[in-house]
Amino acid sequence: MERLIRFYKNAKGEWYADIPEWDGNEADLQMVEGADELLEWVSVSTNECSLLMADLHMPNAEILKLIYTREENLGGGGDYLLESFRGNYINHKLWLCGVTEFVFKELPEKIYFKEQLVQ
Repeated sequence: MERLIRFYKNAKGEWYADIPEWDGNEADLQMVEGADELLEWVSVSTNECSLLMADLHMPNAEILKLIYTREENLGGGGDYLLESFRGNYINHKLWLCGVTEFVFKELPEKIYFKEQLVQ
């Protein structure tokens, strides 16, 4: 499954995923615990970016690898590792909440992503 997801930064500098069909709490869409840092790198100091994300291999994509599935009482979702970004070894750990399961219908072992230009 491939999905283009827009991310934006609000006036407080907090990152959110734009998922129109999400009917849960808006706070669940906030990107925290390392995901916000990744979006800063992708956006290169702008307030918005879009990522084409997939649970199947995409050529020339960055790769997030699931390293731990969190129990619901620990926030659910999963901890992922981004070993490299734009060809540089960074070993960056981040958390993606249960909204990831909503989008992909599961918590993927690998999430492939690449930046798409915002138009």
